[in-house]
Amino acid sequence: MSTIAEIELPAQEFALRTTLEQVPNAEFDVVRVAAHDTKQVLPYIWATADDFDALDDALGDDPSVNELTLLEDLGDERLYRMQWVEQIRVVIHILVEEKATILNLHGKDSRWRLRILFPNRDSLSATYDFCEESGLSLNVRNIYEMSETRHGLFGLTEDQHETLLMALESGYYDIPRESTADDLADSLDISHQAVSERLRRGHRSLVKNALAVNPGDGRPR
Repeated sequence: MSTIAEIELPAQEFALRTTLEQVPNAEFDVVRVAAHDTKQVLPYIWATADDFDALDDALGDDPSVNELTLLEDLGDERLYRMQWVEQIRVVIHILVEEKATILNLHGKDSRWRLRILFPNRDSLSATYDFCEESGLSLNVRNIYEMSETRHGLFGLTEDQHETLLMALESGYYDIPRESTADDLADSLDISHQAVSERLRRGHRSLVKNALAVNPGDGRPR
């Protein structure tokens, strides 16, 4: 069964280390990353910083970066395409050796956080062993298994999935609403408070795992 893991690595042991040192307020959200061989990876990265000139200079001097291209400039954030050519052993291992998928990758301050879909638990264990043998300080923050349905991908429990789907089908999200939390509680034979908690936690899991690149400190419930 597929396994999703949220892991953390020190910025010192990952790509863009010198950029994060030189521009400490910079923040990176990787929206896509692929490995075409064992020597480089190609990420597309949204970046924010107080001084983009300083960020561009730092990226241009960063030994882990090659072929830097600015794709979009939205004023308060920029989209870059680049090659990572150093400090990428763990990414190569995850993508090439374990055939896993990096769902989220977020860099800020002194750390990188990754959310990864592994083919199975053995692939995660192999990645952990690889980091130990390579001297990388991998911190596994959270692990959960995919269920037989898609809701596992978004960190939803079965109860949350059932409640959210019933809310959608009953018109709870329509304007105007065609059902209320009390209606959902009656249908599910649970309390109004239980419905509210399922909806709130379910919404948080959807945003955290489907929309937000930075997974934060929360854990699926």
